[in-house]
Amino acid sequence: MYIAKRILERALRVMVRVLLRKYRPLVVGITGSVGKSSTKEAVGSVLAQKYSVRTAEGNYNNEVGIPLTILGAKSGGRSLFRWAWIGVRWLGYVLLPLRYPEVLVLEMGVDRPGDMDYLLSIVPVDIGVLTQVSESHIEYFGSLQNIAKEKGKLITSLPVSGFAILNADDVRVSRFREKTKAKVFTFGLGEGADIRAEHIVVEPEARLAKGLSFKMDYHGKSLPVRLPRVIAKHQVSAALAAAAVGIALRVNPVQIVDALVAFGPLPGRMRLIPGTRGSILLDDTYNASPASTVAALAVLGELQASRKIAILGDMLEIGEDSVKKHRELAESVIVSGVEQAILVGQRMKYLFDELIGRGFSRQHLFWFERSDEAAMFAESLVREGDLILVKGSRGMRMEWVSEKLLFDPAEAPYFLCCQSPEWKTRPFMPPGEWEIHP
Repeated sequence: MYIAKRILERALRVMVRVLLRKYRPLVVGITGSVGKSSTKEAVGSVLAQKYSVRTAEGNYNNEVGIPLTILGAKSGGRSLFRWAWIGVRWLGYVLLPLRYPEVLVLEMGVDRPGDMDYLLSIVPVDIGVLTQVSESHIEYFGSLQNIAKEKGKLITSLPVSGFAILNADDVRVSRFREKTKAKVFTFGLGEGADIRAEHIVVEPEARLAKGLSFKMDYHGKSLPVRLPRVIAKHQVSAALAAAAVGIALRVNPVQIVDALVAFGPLPGRMRLIPGTRGSILLDDTYNASPASTVAALAVLGELQASRKIAILGDMLEIGEDSVKKHRELAESVIVSGVEQAILVGQRMKYLFDELIGRGFSRQHLFWFERSDEAAMFAESLVREGDLILVKGSRGMRMEWVSEKLLFDPAEAPYFLCCQSPEWKTRPFMPPGEWEIHP
């Protein structure tokens, strides 16, 4: 299997190089610890106002997914016939003068040292977007500095004719403006950002779900932006990054604002969904890191509901500080106004103990090892008017909880992440790090 995968990766790399050499599309590469997928979607919407654009589907962000996006194909899976058909399509693009996208918007996932070097060997990037650096996958990097260095290779590799789009609110990201030959555009909420959001207004009543609005400032000009499908302030950064890419490529600012109206979170990323018994789910089950979990709890705190419930699964792959990071969530849980908390996984037991130590009601705090167990209990707990945050690392299968709490579970494929037949039939596997005692 390993040898077959390596042969496939090499074949895809050769095919991609040939295709890129012929059509020479502009390539936008997006990386970061959080916000990559949302930013990818926003960038695609903005650039579609002026260019023909191909945006990576789903989680096509690795050594196989990126070439498949460039080839305009879906994975052949275990079918030799489907892989052969991909080869035939590629040959058609090479031999015939077919229409090809002017811009490719690629999500570039980096989980381990050396990943970015490999991805850049597949495709040269013209515009690089670095969203944020946080503890995601720190287990494999050892430090935030190493994570920043690996993801930052996208920015340092850019040509002098390119553009670097950097998050001005993240110090580790901002430092790369001095390490790139490309022209730099920064985005953020702070005073120093080139493209900046201010006066952010969120509809606080969760049941109304009217989204948020803000003023976008660029070089003294101010434009009103409305994001009717977004309720999390931290997702404004994705819209700002997309606006920066659009400005770099001379998309009309009014068109940028119009495009962002349609921008919304992907399944599993801070979506409000109708829940069972008149409740509302705040589904954020795609993945979890300390930064994204704190942000999700902050959103829960800002929204209004008759009762708030947090269902949190383990945050995985955060290394030797795992116990500390789980305990540190206690402050965010308490500040959010959560009345009931359901914690899932061996690492969340440390948050359980920390909350008890801080005086959180034992009668309103529950712990389960597995998400399917938590889902069964949560269903019995929910009542009308509840606002329920569900979040955890992908390996914890927290989408099972959201599916159990949906108003209509049959609509899970439309609302939730991780709904492919292959993923849904995959059994829960206890994370390997559970065997490692702190």
